[in-house]
Amino acid sequence: MPKAVTRVLSHLPVALLASIAERFPEIDFVQVPSEGPIPASLRGEVLLAFTWGSPNLVELVEHGVEWIHTVGTGIDGFPMDAVGERLFTCARGASAIPMSEWTLAAMLNFEKQLPQRWARRPPEQWNFAKLGGLHGRTVGLLGLGAVAEAIATRAIAFGMHVRAIRRTEKPSSIPEVEIAPNLDDLLASADHLVIALAATPETRHIIGRSALAKVKPGVHLVNVARGALVDQDALREALDAGRVARASLDVADPEPLPAGHWLYQHPQVFLTPHVSWSMPGSLDWILATFEDNLQRYLAGEPLTGVVDRGAGY
Repeated sequence: MPKAVTRVLSHLPVALLASIAERFPEIDFVQVPSEGPIPASLRGEVLLAFTWGSPNLVELVEHGVEWIHTVGTGIDGFPMDAVGERLFTCARGASAIPMSEWTLAAMLNFEKQLPQRWARRPPEQWNFAKLGGLHGRTVGLLGLGAVAEAIATRAIAFGMHVRAIRRTEKPSSIPEVEIAPNLDDLLASADHLVIALAATPETRHIIGRSALAKVKPGVHLVNVARGALVDQDALREALDAGRVARASLDVADPEPLPAGHWLYQHPQVFLTPHVSWSMPGSLDWILATFEDNLQRYLAGEPLTGVVDRGAGY
Protein backbone atom coordinates (compact mmCIF):
# COMPACT_ATOMS: atom_id res chain seq x y z
CA MET A 1 0.00 0.00 0.00
CA PRO A 2 1.18 3.61 -0.53
CA LYS A 3 3.52 5.07 2.07
CA ALA A 4 3.18 8.52 3.64
CA VAL A 5 6.50 10.38 3.64
CA THR A 6 6.79 13.95 4.85
CA ARG A 7 10.53 14.30 5.34
CA VAL A 8 13.75 12.85 3.92
CA LEU A 9 16.80 13.19 6.14
CA SER A 10 20.06 13.35 4.21
CA HIS A 11 23.78 13.44 4.92
CA LEU A 12 24.22 14.98 1.47
CA PRO A 13 23.97 18.73 0.94
CA VAL A 14 20.39 19.60 0.08
CA ALA A 15 21.63 21.50 -3.00
CA LEU A 16 22.59 18.17 -4.59
CA LEU A 17 19.01 16.97 -4.21
CA ALA A 18 17.39 20.00 -5.86
CA SER A 19 16.05 18.11 -8.88
CA ILE A 20 14.62 15.35 -6.68
CA ALA A 21 13.06 17.88 -4.30
CA GLU A 22 11.47 19.61 -7.27
CA ARG A 23 9.84 16.35 -8.35
CA PHE A 24 8.51 15.71 -4.83
CA PRO A 25 7.39 19.15 -3.59
CA GLU A 26 5.27 17.60 -0.85
CA ILE A 27 8.40 16.19 0.87
CA ASP A 28 10.77 18.20 3.03
CA PHE A 29 14.45 17.39 2.34
CA VAL A 30 16.65 18.19 5.35
CA GLN A 31 20.43 17.91 5.62
CA VAL A 32 21.45 16.41 8.95
CA PRO A 33 24.92 16.43 10.54
CA SER A 34 26.84 13.18 10.52
CA GLU A 35 28.20 13.85 14.00
CA GLY A 36 26.81 15.27 17.22
CA PRO A 37 23.37 15.07 18.84
CA ILE A 38 20.18 15.10 16.78
CA PRO A 39 17.49 17.61 17.80
CA ALA A 40 14.56 15.81 19.41
CA SER A 41 12.13 17.60 17.07
CA LEU A 42 13.91 16.39 13.91
CA ARG A 43 12.15 13.37 12.49
CA GLY A 44 11.95 11.76 9.06
CA GLU A 45 10.74 8.52 7.53
CA VAL A 46 13.60 8.18 5.03
CA LEU A 47 17.38 8.53 5.44
CA LEU A 48 19.72 9.10 2.49
CA ALA A 49 23.13 8.15 3.87
CA PHE A 50 26.76 7.68 2.87
CA THR A 51 27.94 4.08 2.52
CA TRP A 52 30.11 4.41 5.62
CA GLY A 53 27.22 5.59 7.78
CA SER A 54 27.82 8.24 10.44
CA PRO A 55 28.95 8.43 14.08
CA ASN A 56 25.44 9.40 15.18
CA LEU A 57 23.59 6.89 13.01
CA VAL A 58 22.28 4.83 15.91
CA GLU A 59 20.61 7.92 17.37
CA LEU A 60 19.51 9.27 14.00
CA VAL A 61 17.55 6.21 12.84
CA GLU A 62 15.50 6.33 16.03
CA HIS A 63 14.00 9.62 14.84
CA GLY A 64 11.29 7.91 12.80
CA VAL A 65 13.46 6.41 10.05
CA GLU A 66 11.79 3.46 8.31
CA TRP A 67 13.94 3.17 5.19
CA ILE A 68 17.68 3.81 4.64
CA HIS A 69 19.21 4.27 1.19
CA THR A 70 22.97 4.61 0.66
CA VAL A 71 24.53 6.54 -2.21
CA GLY A 72 26.99 3.75 -3.03
CA THR A 73 27.01 0.03 -3.66
CA GLY A 74 29.52 -1.49 -1.25
CA ILE A 75 28.05 -1.52 2.25
CA ASP A 76 30.88 -3.43 3.96
CA GLY A 77 31.71 -0.32 6.00
CA PHE A 78 28.13 0.50 6.97
CA PRO A 79 27.18 -0.03 10.64
CA MET A 80 24.62 -2.74 10.02
CA ASP A 81 23.76 -3.08 13.70
CA ALA A 82 22.13 0.34 13.47
CA VAL A 83 19.87 -0.73 10.61
CA GLY A 84 17.89 -3.24 12.63
CA GLU A 85 14.84 -4.45 10.75
CA ARG A 86 14.52 -1.28 8.67
CA LEU A 87 14.34 -1.46 4.90
CA PHE A 88 17.87 -0.97 3.55
CA THR A 89 18.77 -0.28 -0.09
CA CYS A 90 21.85 0.83 -2.01
CA ALA A 91 22.67 2.36 -5.40
CA ARG A 92 23.43 -1.03 -6.93
CA GLY A 93 24.53 -0.86 -10.56
CA ALA A 94 24.60 2.93 -10.76
CA SER A 95 28.35 3.04 -11.43
CA ALA A 96 28.53 0.05 -13.76
CA ILE A 97 29.29 2.09 -16.89
CA PRO A 98 32.23 4.16 -15.60
CA MET A 99 33.69 1.22 -13.67
CA SER A 100 33.52 -1.02 -16.72
CA GLU A 101 35.16 1.67 -18.85
CA TRP A 102 37.95 2.02 -16.27
CA THR A 103 38.47 -1.74 -16.38
CA LEU A 104 38.67 -1.84 -20.17
CA ALA A 105 41.08 1.09 -20.11
CA ALA A 106 43.28 -0.79 -17.63
CA MET A 107 43.28 -3.92 -19.80
CA LEU A 108 44.08 -1.93 -22.93
CA ASN A 109 46.88 -0.09 -21.14
CA PHE A 110 48.38 -3.43 -20.14
CA GLU A 111 48.18 -4.98 -23.60
CA LYS A 112 49.31 -1.86 -25.46
CA GLN A 113 52.12 -1.20 -22.95
CA LEU A 114 50.88 2.22 -21.92
CA PRO A 115 52.15 4.56 -20.70
CA GLN A 116 55.56 2.95 -21.24
CA ARG A 117 55.29 3.21 -25.04
CA TRP A 118 54.80 7.00 -25.12
CA ALA A 119 57.81 8.26 -27.06
CA ARG A 120 59.71 11.07 -25.32
CA ARG A 121 62.93 10.54 -27.32
CA PRO A 122 63.86 8.63 -30.48
CA PRO A 123 63.21 4.92 -29.75
CA GLU A 124 65.66 2.13 -30.49
CA GLN A 125 63.31 0.88 -33.21
CA TRP A 126 60.74 2.81 -35.21
CA ASN A 127 57.63 1.17 -36.61
CA PHE A 128 58.03 -2.04 -34.60
CA ALA A 129 56.84 -3.24 -31.20
CA LYS A 130 55.58 -6.45 -29.63
CA LEU A 131 52.24 -5.22 -28.35
CA GLY A 132 49.44 -7.38 -27.05
CA GLY A 133 45.74 -7.14 -27.74
CA LEU A 134 42.39 -7.87 -26.15
CA HIS A 135 41.08 -9.89 -29.11
CA GLY A 136 41.29 -13.57 -28.29
CA ARG A 137 42.33 -13.00 -24.68
CA THR A 138 40.37 -14.43 -21.76
CA VAL A 139 39.01 -12.21 -19.03
CA GLY A 140 38.02 -13.92 -15.80
CA LEU A 141 35.38 -12.14 -13.74
CA LEU A 142 35.09 -12.75 -10.02
CA GLY A 143 31.43 -11.86 -9.61
CA LEU A 144 28.72 -11.31 -12.18
CA GLY A 145 26.69 -8.38 -10.88
CA ALA A 146 25.90 -5.18 -12.74
CA VAL A 147 29.52 -4.00 -12.93
CA ALA A 148 30.83 -7.36 -14.13
CA GLU A 149 28.06 -7.64 -16.72
CA ALA A 150 28.96 -4.19 -18.05
CA ILE A 151 32.61 -5.27 -18.26
CA ALA A 152 31.59 -8.47 -20.02
CA THR A 153 29.52 -6.63 -22.63
CA ARG A 154 32.44 -4.37 -23.52
CA ALA A 155 35.00 -7.18 -23.44
CA ILE A 156 32.90 -9.25 -25.84
CA ALA A 157 32.83 -6.29 -28.24
CA PHE A 158 36.65 -6.45 -28.26
CA GLY A 159 36.56 -10.14 -29.18
CA MET A 160 37.54 -11.42 -25.75
CA HIS A 161 36.52 -14.72 -24.19
CA VAL A 162 34.61 -13.98 -20.99
CA ARG A 163 34.45 -16.43 -18.10
CA ALA A 164 33.00 -15.80 -14.65
CA ILE A 165 32.17 -17.27 -11.28
CA ARG A 166 29.35 -16.13 -9.05
CA ARG A 167 27.99 -16.97 -5.61
CA THR A 168 24.73 -18.44 -6.85
CA GLU A 169 24.00 -20.99 -9.56
CA LYS A 170 22.00 -18.43 -11.50
CA PRO A 171 22.99 -18.56 -15.20
CA SER A 172 24.49 -15.58 -16.94
CA SER A 173 22.07 -13.14 -18.56
CA ILE A 174 24.70 -12.69 -21.30
CA PRO A 175 24.83 -15.86 -23.45
CA GLU A 176 28.49 -15.35 -24.41
CA VAL A 177 29.65 -15.43 -20.79
CA GLU A 178 30.82 -18.86 -19.71
CA ILE A 179 30.30 -19.75 -16.05
CA ALA A 180 33.47 -21.42 -14.78
CA PRO A 181 32.97 -24.54 -12.64
CA ASN A 182 35.12 -23.19 -9.79
CA LEU A 183 37.63 -20.51 -8.83
CA ASP A 184 40.71 -22.63 -9.55
CA ASP A 185 39.53 -23.27 -13.10
CA LEU A 186 38.93 -19.55 -13.63
CA LEU A 187 42.33 -18.59 -12.22
CA ALA A 188 44.17 -20.96 -14.52
CA SER A 189 42.50 -19.63 -17.67
CA ALA A 190 42.40 -15.84 -17.22
CA ASP A 191 44.80 -13.48 -18.98
CA HIS A 192 43.04 -10.62 -17.19
CA LEU A 193 41.58 -11.41 -13.78
CA VAL A 194 38.98 -8.83 -12.69
CA ILE A 195 37.64 -8.64 -9.15
CA ALA A 196 34.06 -7.36 -9.08
CA LEU A 197 32.79 -9.07 -5.94
CA ALA A 198 31.17 -7.58 -2.86
CA ALA A 199 33.38 -7.44 0.23
CA THR A 200 32.10 -9.87 2.84
CA PRO A 201 33.80 -12.02 5.49
CA GLU A 202 33.69 -14.90 2.99
CA THR A 203 35.41 -12.97 0.20
CA ARG A 204 38.14 -11.32 2.30
CA HIS A 205 41.54 -12.19 0.76
CA ILE A 206 39.89 -14.40 -1.84
CA ILE A 207 42.96 -13.55 -3.88
CA GLY A 208 45.71 -14.66 -1.51
CA ARG A 209 48.80 -16.86 -1.72
CA SER A 210 46.82 -19.98 -2.57
CA ALA A 211 44.90 -18.31 -5.38
CA LEU A 212 47.95 -16.48 -6.74
CA ALA A 213 49.82 -19.77 -6.94
CA LYS A 214 47.16 -21.03 -9.35
CA VAL A 215 46.84 -18.05 -11.70
CA LYS A 216 48.02 -18.17 -15.28
CA PRO A 217 51.62 -16.92 -15.24
CA GLY A 218 51.82 -13.31 -16.42
CA VAL A 219 48.22 -12.54 -15.48
CA HIS A 220 47.00 -8.96 -15.24
CA LEU A 221 45.04 -8.44 -12.00
CA VAL A 222 42.35 -5.74 -11.92
CA ASN A 223 40.48 -4.78 -8.75
CA VAL A 224 37.55 -2.35 -8.85
CA ALA A 225 35.76 -3.86 -5.85
CA ARG A 226 37.39 -3.55 -2.42
CA GLY A 227 41.01 -3.70 -1.33
CA ALA A 228 40.27 -6.31 1.34
CA LEU A 229 39.55 -8.92 -1.33
CA VAL A 230 43.28 -9.10 -2.09
CA ASP A 231 46.01 -10.15 0.31
CA GLN A 232 48.38 -7.32 -0.56
CA ASP A 233 51.44 -9.02 0.97
CA ALA A 234 50.81 -12.06 -1.22
CA LEU A 235 50.24 -9.79 -4.22
CA ARG A 236 53.61 -8.12 -3.66
CA GLU A 237 55.32 -11.51 -3.64
CA ALA A 238 53.54 -12.54 -6.86
CA LEU A 239 54.47 -9.27 -8.57
CA ASP A 240 58.11 -9.53 -7.53
CA ALA A 241 58.23 -13.12 -8.77
CA GLY A 242 56.68 -12.14 -12.11
CA ARG A 243 53.71 -14.46 -11.67
CA VAL A 244 51.45 -11.40 -11.77
CA ALA A 245 52.65 -9.11 -14.55
CA ARG A 246 50.67 -6.07 -13.48
CA ALA A 247 48.10 -5.07 -10.88
CA SER A 248 45.68 -2.31 -11.89
CA LEU A 249 44.00 -1.25 -8.67
CA ASP A 250 41.33 1.32 -7.99
CA VAL A 251 41.02 0.18 -4.39
CA ALA A 252 43.40 -0.64 -1.57
CA ASP A 253 43.41 -1.72 2.04
CA PRO A 254 43.25 0.55 3.97
CA GLU A 255 41.75 3.61 2.35
CA PRO A 256 43.02 6.25 2.22
CA LEU A 257 46.33 4.48 1.65
CA PRO A 258 49.02 6.03 3.88
CA ALA A 259 52.05 7.82 2.47
CA GLY A 260 55.03 5.59 1.82
CA HIS A 261 52.97 2.47 1.17
CA TRP A 262 54.63 0.08 -1.28
CA LEU A 263 51.63 0.16 -3.64
CA TYR A 264 52.55 3.73 -4.56
CA GLN A 265 56.06 2.81 -5.62
CA HIS A 266 55.91 -0.67 -7.16
CA PRO A 267 56.67 -0.42 -10.91
CA GLN A 268 54.06 -3.04 -11.79
CA VAL A 269 51.24 -1.50 -9.79
CA PHE A 270 48.98 1.05 -11.46
CA LEU A 271 46.92 2.59 -8.66
CA THR A 272 44.08 5.11 -8.74
CA PRO A 273 42.41 6.47 -5.57
CA HIS A 274 38.99 4.78 -5.77
CA VAL A 275 37.75 6.91 -8.67
CA SER A 276 36.66 4.29 -11.23
CA TRP A 277 33.03 5.27 -10.55
CA SER A 278 33.60 8.79 -11.90
CA MET A 279 32.49 10.16 -15.25
CA PRO A 280 30.23 13.02 -16.37
CA GLY A 281 26.78 12.48 -14.86
CA SER A 282 27.90 9.68 -12.54
CA LEU A 283 26.52 11.38 -9.42
CA ASP A 284 23.21 11.94 -11.20
CA TRP A 285 23.01 8.20 -11.94
CA ILE A 286 23.73 7.37 -8.32
CA LEU A 287 21.03 9.74 -7.07
CA ALA A 288 18.62 8.46 -9.74
CA THR A 289 18.51 5.10 -7.94
CA PHE A 290 17.23 6.91 -4.85
CA GLU A 291 14.73 8.99 -6.84
CA ASP A 292 13.35 5.88 -8.50
CA ASN A 293 13.11 4.06 -5.18
CA LEU A 294 11.45 7.03 -3.52
CA GLN A 295 8.74 6.93 -6.16
CA ARG A 296 8.36 3.18 -5.61
CA TYR A 297 8.27 3.62 -1.84
CA LEU A 298 5.51 6.22 -2.02
CA ALA A 299 3.53 3.94 -4.32
CA GLY A 300 4.00 0.92 -2.05
CA GLU A 301 5.93 -0.94 -4.78
CA PRO A 302 8.98 -3.23 -4.31
CA LEU A 303 12.28 -1.32 -4.21
CA THR A 304 15.42 -2.04 -6.20
CA GLY A 305 18.88 -2.55 -4.72
CA VAL A 306 17.58 -4.10 -1.51
CA VAL A 307 20.52 -5.26 0.61
CA ASP A 308 20.57 -8.95 1.49
CA ARG A 309 21.78 -8.86 5.09
CA GLY A 310 22.72 -12.54 4.97
CA ALA A 311 24.86 -12.17 1.87
CA GLY A 312 26.29 -8.83 2.95
CA TYR A 313 25.41 -6.84 -0.17
